[in-house]
Amino acid sequence: MFSLLYPPEPAPLMGPRTEAAGTIPVIEPGGLVVGRAGRAFLHGGSMLLHPVVHLHIINRESKIYLQRRGKDKDTFPLLWDTAVGGHVAYGEQMEEALYREAAEELGFRLFNPVFIGACEFQGAGERELAGVYAAISSQTPRPDGFEVAEGCWWTDAEISEAMGEGLLTPVFEQEYSRIKDALFSLL
Repeated sequence: MFSLLYPPEPAPLMGPRTEAAGTIPVIEPGGLVVGRAGRAFLHGGSMLLHPVVHLHIINRESKIYLQRRGKDKDTFPLLWDTAVGGHVAYGEQMEEALYREAAEELGFRLFNPVFIGACEFQGAGERELAGVYAAISSQTPRPDGFEVAEGCWWTDAEISEAMGEGLLTPVFEQEYSRIKDALFSLL
């Protein structure tokens, strides 16, 4: 697992001052926090590295729970994605953000996350460092209906068949390819 290393005083605000509330840490690849910025600035072409968390949920039948992103999401609406994903708020540690996002998106609270690794992703106008976690669970998550339109359990074969077909987010496709073996080794 990697931790975020915050400075003793609040890091400098980067980007528009109008986004001072609800900022996200700006980090170096090792987790050193060097600034803070609003989501719109970070996703608007700044290319500043910022942390996110991803949780893959797998059950004892070797099925992976995927969420279908809400229709109003600014990136990849209605595509299938990692069970839980979200930004780390300024001042939070990775696992705090993981539990918060899991509760907000899926009502998923009782789990023991296993750290799989960190993956850097660069997309159109943004750059993220994802702390990737997994949990084994047979709980039925309850999607919030806004951020997550729906969710369901997928087999590895179903995921493989959907790859490259425009059904899954590009980040999920990259990440799943990297961590699939580690994920199934947990069973």
